[in-house]
Amino acid sequence: MTEPILELKNVSTVVNKGTASETTILKDLSLTINPGDFITIVGTNGAGKSTLFNVIGGNLIADAGQVLHNGHDITHQGEVARTSFLSRVFQDPKLGTAPRMTVAENLLLATRRGQRRRLRFRGLKPRMAEFAQLAASMNNGLENRLNTATGALSGGQRQALSFLMATLKRPDILLLDEHTAALDPHTSATLMQATNARITEDHLTALMITHHMEDAIKYGNRLLVLKAGQIKADLTGKQKAALTPEKLAAYFE
Repeated sequence: MTEPILELKNVSTVVNKGTASETTILKDLSLTINPGDFITIVGTNGAGKSTLFNVIGGNLIADAGQVLHNGHDITHQGEVARTSFLSRVFQDPKLGTAPRMTVAENLLLATRRGQRRRLRFRGLKPRMAEFAQLAASMNNGLENRLNTATGALSGGQRQALSFLMATLKRPDILLLDEHTAALDPHTSATLMQATNARITEDHLTALMITHHMEDAIKYGNRLLVLKAGQIKADLTGKQKAALTPEKLAAYFE
């Protein structure tokens, strides 16, 4: 039997501790993630989706329970330490890239993710052909803008670059935090197709928060419904295949 790549065991999180507005967000939540899982996550505002990602990413330490990576307890490990095996793409295209650096320079930076930084020659020129091929996989003309400052890109191109940077070193865990939400429908669809292709081809393990019911149903092998800090449904196989947006929406009622 394959060992889970990530496990959350009876995780709870509390905000505004000791005040009248103290609230438990995640409530004794347990989740097993296996290598190669592509899990889409839906839920209403306040269901705990972002909190779940923050606990997995190390931005937030769980108040109770455990987080395990390949069987090792990382519950109290911080965000920086987890970058050696985890990447995250945020909703805002401006996050995750250096605006004054070119597309190629950003990609070069991503090749050194999780490594110690030291003074050395950049070695950019020998990798330009590789970066052009990589950028072309996004199907949005990014390969023609390798020498363009990232801040001058369109939102869709910048988000595509963020995605490439997050997946360049094939992380154990990829968190997609509504990464298409700020894009127009056509650009969003193009990025989702490229996202699915890369996750599938590189056998990545990914979790994706989305408010698009159609995307949650269409992509991935598992679909989680979060409600009030708990997993109300974990749908796979025929259950997931039989879903419609209307049937999925019924879980929120």
